[in-house]
This record gives sequence, structure tokens and C-alpha cells, in this order.
Amino acid sequence: MTQECPLVSVIVPAYNAENFIERTLNSILNQTYKNLEVLVVDDGSQDRTAEIVKSFVEKDSRVILLNQKNAGVAAARNLAIEKSRGEYIAPIDADDIWYPQKIEKQVQCMLEADQSVGLVYAWSLDIDEDDVIIETRDIEYFQDFCSVEGTVYPVLVYINFIRNASVPLIRRSCFEQIGVYNCKLKANHAQGCEDWDITLRIAEHYKFRVVREFLIGYRQLRGSMSRSYRSMERSYNLFMGEFRQRHPEIPTYIYNVSASSFYFYLLGLSHTCGDYGSALVFLQKAIKLDYVQILKLFMTLFVIKLLLKAALKPVMSLMGLEHDYWYQYLKKRHKTSLNNSDINSVSKISKNRTQINIFQKYIKKRYDEIQWQRWFQVLQFSKTVKLWQFQSFLHMN
Repeated sequence: MTQECPLVSVIVPAYNAENFIERTLNSILNQTYKNLEVLVVDDGSQDRTAEIVKSFVEKDSRVILLNQKNAGVAAARNLAIEKSRGEYIAPIDADDIWYPQKIEKQVQCMLEADQSVGLVYAWSLDIDEDDVIIETRDIEYFQDFCSVEGTVYPVLVYINFIRNASVPLIRRSCFEQIGVYNCKLKANHAQGCEDWDITLRIAEHYKFRVVREFLIGYRQLRGSMSRSYRSMERSYNLFMGEFRQRHPEIPTYIYNVSASSFYFYLLGLSHTCGDYGSALVFLQKAIKLDYVQILKLFMTLFVIKLLLKAALKPVMSLMGLEHDYWYQYLKKRHKTSLNNSDINSVSKISKNRTQINIFQKYIKKRYDEIQWQRWFQVLQFSKTVKLWQFQSFLHMN
């Protein structure tokens, strides 16, 4: 291991990951940066995960297979960290992929920084089960909201710009300073936010840097959406509650907007699963914490659609149809009705649509203005924190 090419320990927790573990490992081993060790922890899988990993172990000495009884993702990552030797730690989930220059770009960024930088992140894009990019956000979004550097923990409370577990490259000394992944969350049936928790704890003590390139594919699977959003809600409340006790200086509105945005995320999960009752509960909690979210709902007419889906779901279940089939059916009917309408009816509908679009555009403009105002306030508060830390450093020395 040299300063120019330090060893990077890639840690891969894997539980019943046979469908994607091969693609994940290939994306790791095909990195342009070659000084890697890859520690895969089979977390009590009941499928062919271990068998597939063993085939890689036989072909590439950099791959190491570790086994444990099912103890959760945090315990699996901690075991890999304990057994690793690298100067840097790079976690990746067993169904995500890295694009070829991910590690090379991040290591170069880390080497150019001083010891105060503990984590380098990059941008990720959502992919489907066939590795096809399904991300809809454009590059301007990432430049605006996913490019924060320096002292970032107030911003990281406000928005999880790291986005997922497969993004960061972490200096090993960070774990010596802050500890490892939080296993207490699983013990409290509250899994789901272990990654946000660890990055926030790192941000309390270290600066962050970013590589402004899309280097990670974050897999979104329809089947995986059945994960327990109730568990994720408990996970968020536990780790963020502890963080809030340590940092009462952060304004209350930042915590409220953070929680509201997370409830909207859980709303999306429960909605996708067809659990419209839970979706309505999360909606109520989100709006209670941040009334500005009502503007977002007006933009998409989401509440009307959600209530309609909740009302029709029992009927669709009796018909043996999936919870979202009805929506496709209504879209088809609407399209057919337009095709069969006379020109006056079509013109009238188009005029009404234009009026709705103007209204929605106005709401969106107002919503965006509020969001930008808040964003600048959070960034300004982070600058205040940086100044306070610098003054404390001078006082100590």
C-alpha cells in the first residue's frame, strides 16, 4: 500500500442477494482502481448467494467471503470493517452497481484533501432490474442540492444528499473516532436509516468532499418496495432523536422539514405497495410538520388520486386486479373518450387543461421560491457553524 495507491476495502452485506450479487461484484472488480479488497458478508442467506460469491473467490484473490447468522445490515458491515485492512472503506449494497471510475475518482479527491476530510461522496442514479437508468432528475438538481462540501451536518439533517449506502468513500480513521454502524436500530425493530445515521455521525467530526459525477447505480425494485416502512419510521425517529439531543443549536424548522420530507418518502413507499391507509397517515404527519408541502400536493393533485385509489382498491381486489391497474384503465378510457369526441369538446377540454396547467405552474413557482429560500437559510446556518468551529479551534490552540 502506497500513498499514491492506498488499499480500499469494499464491504458488501448480502442477504438473499442471488439475483444481483454477480453484477455488483463485477462492477467492483472492473473498477479502474485496482488496489481493492472485497469483503462480502453473507448475512445468513437462504439462497445461492454464498455459492455465487465463492465462485468469485476462486477466480480473484481480492474477494473474501465472510459468514454470519442473520443479524442485519449494520452487523454485516461492522464485521467486514473489523476484518478489513484498507485505509479507506467503501460500502456498497449487494444489488447496486458502481460505474468504472467510481473508486478512482473518489480516492483522487481524498488524496488531494487534508486529514480533516473524512468522506467523499459522488452522485447516484436510480436503475431498474436490468441496469437501465430510470432517474428523472437533471444535472442541475445534483449541482444545486447534492454538491455540499466542508462542514455539512446541518445540511445533511435537512436533506440526505448522500442518498444511499453505496455512495461514500470513508477514511478508516472515521470509524475509530465515531464508532461503527448502529446495531441498536435492528434490536429495536427499527432498520432502514443506518446509512444516514453513520454519515451524520461522521459529519459531526469531519468535512465532506464531492465528486460531481454520476458514479453509482442505485437499484429500485418493485418487489423490494414491500420493505417495512413502519420500521423505517422508527429508525428515523430513533437516530434523528439522538442527533437532535446532541445538536439543539440547529433550528427546529430544519428538523421539522427533514421529518416531513422523510414522511413523504415513506408515503411514496406505502403508496407504491398499495397500502393507501398508511399513505394517508404519512401524508397527515408530513403536512402537520410542514404546511408548505400542501403546495406540492396541489401541483400533482396527489390527494385526489390517493383518495380515489383508496376507495377503489377493495373493488379491484374483488376483481383480482393489482392495486394500480385501475389507473392505467382510466387513462386508457380517457384517451378513448378524447378520440371519440367532437372538435368542440376536445377544444373545451384542452382549454380547461390549460387553465389547470397555469394554476399548477403558479403553485410550482411559489413552492420553488420557498424551497430556495429555505435552502439558502440552511447553507447560511452551516457557514455559521463553520465559523464557530474555527473560532473554537483557535481558542483551543
